[in-house]
Amino acid sequence: MNSMTGYAFKESASEQMNISVEIKSVNSRYLDLTINLPPYLNKLENRLRALVMQKIQRGKVDIYIKVKNFTSCETVTADVEAAKAFYSALKNVAEAIGKSTEDIPLSLVIAQNGVLIAEPQYDVEKYWKNLEPLFADALENFLADRRREGENLAKDLFEKLAKLDECAAFFKNWQPKMEGFFKDLITRKFNELLGDGADQQRIMTETAAMLVKYTINEEIVRLQSHLQALRNEMTQNPVPGKKMDFLCQEINREINTIGSKNQFTEVAAMVITAKDSLENIREQARNVE
Repeated sequence: MNSMTGYAFKESASEQMNISVEIKSVNSRYLDLTINLPPYLNKLENRLRALVMQKIQRGKVDIYIKVKNFTSCETVTADVEAAKAFYSALKNVAEAIGKSTEDIPLSLVIAQNGVLIAEPQYDVEKYWKNLEPLFADALENFLADRRREGENLAKDLFEKLAKLDECAAFFKNWQPKMEGFFKDLITRKFNELLGDGADQQRIMTETAAMLVKYTINEEIVRLQSHLQALRNEMTQNPVPGKKMDFLCQEINREINTIGSKNQFTEVAAMVITAKDSLENIREQARNVE
C-alpha cells in the first residue's frame, strides 16, 4: 500500500552543467502529472512521463527540473550585408553633419540589431545522458517515501478495520437477543390482553412480522462480507484506493440500516462506534494510491 503524498529531491553537478530534480505529490482521484522543464528540453517530457506512468497510478504529481549551464550553448554569426547597410547609413549621417567617417566606431555598427546573431544550440541527447540517471534516483526516492507513508496508513487502517470487525461480531451476537426480545414482548402483550386464551399461532405470526421488520441478519452478513473484501483489497491490491472508497460506501449503507432498525441502546452505541471507525477509514483511504 502506497500513500499518494511523497517528496524527493536530487541534484548533480559537472563541469558543464548543474541539474536538479524535485518531485512532490498530493491526493488526486486519478494521475495528474505536471512536468516543468526548461523550454529547450521540452522534447524530453514524453520520456519522463513514460517513466513516471510505469510506477505511479494515482496522485497529483508535480516534477520540477532545473538546469544551470556553465558553458555557453550559443553559436554567434554575423550578417555582413546588414553590417554594410548600417555602416553606409551611419556614413551618410556623419557626412551630413560634417563629421569624419573615421569617427564611426566598429562597436557602433555591431551593436545594431541583426548584425550579430546569437542562436542557442542545445544537444538534447547530451542533457538526457546526464538527466536520466538522476531522474531515476529521484523517482526511486520518491516512491520509497510514498511506501513509508503507506506503511503508516496501513497500520492505522487495519486497526480501524479490526474495530469494525468487533462491531460486526457484536451485532451478530445481539441478533438472537433481539429476536427473543420481540417474541417476549409480543407474548406479554397478548397475555395482558387475552390472558391464558392467547392464540400461540397468532403470537408466532406477529413475532415473525416483527422480525421481518426489525431483523438485521442480512445486513450483518453483507457487512461482514464487505469487511472481508476491504481487507482483501488492502492486503492483496497494491493500489486499493479506488476500490476502498467504493467498499466504504457499501459498509456505511449496512451500518446505517442496522442503526435504523435498532431498538436497543447497546446496539445504538456500537453503531456510533462503527460509524466513527468507518469515517476514519474513509478519510485515510483518500490518501491511498
